[in-house]
Amino acid sequence: MIRLPLLLPGNVCFPPVSQALKEPNGLLAMGGDLEVSSLVKAYQQGIFPWFNEGEPILWWSPDPRLVLFPSTVHISRSLQKTFNRKNFSFTFDQSFNDVITACAAPRSKQAGTWITPAMLSAYRALHKQGIAHSIECWQGDQLVGGLYGVAIGRVFFGESMFSNVSDASKCALIALAKQLHAWQFGLIDCQVESDHLISMGAETLSRESFLNYLERYCSLPGPEQWSITVDI
Repeated sequence: MIRLPLLLPGNVCFPPVSQALKEPNGLLAMGGDLEVSSLVKAYQQGIFPWFNEGEPILWWSPDPRLVLFPSTVHISRSLQKTFNRKNFSFTFDQSFNDVITACAAPRSKQAGTWITPAMLSAYRALHKQGIAHSIECWQGDQLVGGLYGVAIGRVFFGESMFSNVSDASKCALIALAKQLHAWQFGLIDCQVESDHLISMGAETLSRESFLNYLERYCSLPGPEQWSITVDI
């Protein structure tokens, strides 16, 4: 039977991430709350919430950690052709609610979603505070893909993406990486291993190395305004 530290709501204090379990990888604690201050504190320490409807809040810090460096995104030939056709256009923070709602929709072969109503409410609150951001992928005036995440300093903590048209979410990620590179962001946190993201150049870091990046880049000033300034 797994015994986890129980966090109490209000002024959540996380245990050291070195105490996270090896199996399931990174499970650290349960309980607490999803207030803006708690989430910011978690991300700064390399911790994120992930739980299903009906479960207590579960907090994770896996080792190793999947990350994507903005300057080293791998773009396959076919994807580059798609991107170069300029069938898509991109924006930041124009339809955050639509993006996170689309990300929360059940996927094929999945019975439900981990983006519960409580998580939706929490990340909408982060967005209102200018901490959570979305990138939208448009085809004409139709939202066809995108992703959202949390930005602290010059680290972007990716949360989820969706695509209603082939390659839309991948192109949104490329556009995001190009802009983050221009802003001198250190990395994009991808949390756990994914073949989809590894195919785009994501790589694993030890938890210790990941925390070193957070210490270096989370304290740096982020962009004053989230808008696309590079040629995409």
